[in-house]
Parts: sequence; structure tokens; C-alpha cells
Amino acid sequence: MSAFDQERLLQVLLAPQISEKATWVADKHGQVIFRVTPDATKPEVKAAVEALFKVEVTSVRVLNVTGKEKRRGRITGWRKGWKKAFVSLKSGQEINFATGE
Repeated sequence: MSAFDQERLLQVLLAPQISEKATWVADKHGQVIFRVTPDATKPEVKAAVEALFKVEVTSVRVLNVTGKEKRRGRITGWRKGWKKAFVSLKSGQEINFATGE
């Protein structure tokens, strides 16, 4: 964990991804989903989650989400793409965003 700059670790995680699918994944597989910076790596995400939430991470999977095409009349545009990380926690541990623990 000391291999990474503490300032960088605070910037890697942008926000938790809270949705119906995210809560289902958390209950079924013990994973938490985060929005992360587009240049974040798996070891950085693991170190950031362990440092910020004081939990043990077993694995990290990342996924690039492509932006959707949006139309307004004849004009088409694109939403920005983003990156999300599926973080698997050690069994028996959890991150509760409602209470902040």
C-alpha cells in the first residue's frame, strides 16, 4: 500500500455506483461497485478501497462503460464514457454507504 502516492489514492475513487443491480451484486457476490477515474489501474483501486474503508479486498475487476448516443431532433451527440470497478471483499466484510462505515 505504501507503493502508491496517498494523494493519488484519494483521487482514484470517484463515487459508489448505487443502483438496483449494484445492490443485487453486493448481496449475492459480496462485491461493491465504484466509479473510478479512466486511468485507474486494478492495484490502485485495491489500495484505495483498503486505505479509505479499512477492509480487505480479494479481487478487482474493471469495466469501461461506453457513452450512449443521444439525439435532440436531427442533432446527435454522445455522452461521455466512464470506468467502473467491481471490488470483491473478503467474506464477512462489507461497506455500508448509508451509515458511512
